[in-house]
Amino acid sequence: MRQPWIYNGKTDGLFILLPPFLVLFFIIIFQSQIQYLENHYSFFIWLFLIVFVDVAHVYSTLFKTYFVKEEFRKRKKLFIIIPVIGFMLGLILYQFGSLFFWSVLALVAVFHFIRQQYGFMRIYARKEPNTIFKKIDELAIYSATIYPMLYWFKTPRVFTWFMTNEFTWMQKLPDYRPYILVVYLSIVGIWVLKTLYLWNKNESFNIPKNMIIIGTYLSWYFGIVYFNNDLIFTLLNVLSHGIPYIALIYIREIKQKDEVQLKKLSIFKTSLGIILFVGVIIGLAFFEELLWEVLVWRENISVNAIFPSLSFQQFLIPLLVVPQLTHYLLDGFIWKKPEKIN
Repeated sequence: MRQPWIYNGKTDGLFILLPPFLVLFFIIIFQSQIQYLENHYSFFIWLFLIVFVDVAHVYSTLFKTYFVKEEFRKRKKLFIIIPVIGFMLGLILYQFGSLFFWSVLALVAVFHFIRQQYGFMRIYARKEPNTIFKKIDELAIYSATIYPMLYWFKTPRVFTWFMTNEFTWMQKLPDYRPYILVVYLSIVGIWVLKTLYLWNKNESFNIPKNMIIIGTYLSWYFGIVYFNNDLIFTLLNVLSHGIPYIALIYIREIKQKDEVQLKKLSIFKTSLGIILFVGVIIGLAFFEELLWEVLVWRENISVNAIFPSLSFQQFLIPLLVVPQLTHYLLDGFIWKKPEKIN
């Protein structure tokens, strides 16, 4: 069977498919050193995972939207309206309090993360017929992500998505965990049987699609349910989400396009283009985090003499989350009915 790679087996495997497997392997091998890393290298871990990967992947969307002249021209209204809506929505949500604001944003982020896994699965299943077997794959990818989150809602964890107590309101619901576990295991069993049946019947195995599904099961289950550790959750959550997204943007929007299509962005297609591409998104991510530190958190930099008051938080915080919220909202539009990937 000719595998439905996005670019090729080596690139897809290293940057899109392998991250959850490699991270989980690292966690298992160095599990006893996890706490030491958290205690002694917390700043560098935060800098790499949060700033250089998580926040940076948000800005990689620019290479599919605002940095692409033709794309911006075609969807100008959408690209202008979405940030405005994001800011206005943030202002409204923050009026109900900081906890409510971050809780809603966390739910939006969770939905975005779930849909990304679904999107990758659909890309790698694009050449398969639309049958009941495809529906089982879809059910599997949703169960792989939704079950761990439902478990988290009812089971206190030491880690957070954005802030402490963001999901505590869900703990007031009746305990549904035994029931959803049965559903979860049933779906896993059905998917495994379906995959083995097709493998035996057609003598073919869709490697990237099945690796996406298995990797999603592993990263979400071990990151949220099995382990109750902040660094382990962050490693599996951030690296399994951010690196594949950045890779997809670079492959689809730069690597697979010619100079005529890229125009001014053709510089990113050169031999040093990938370094420049990564440098741009990391630079923007670092600048955003610097603004958060100076204007809101003030954990490492003392700027009280310059900005003596935090009374503008209800304006600043909704403004600073605009890039992130824009990324979440736009992602629901820019990947719909994608052009055929050869």
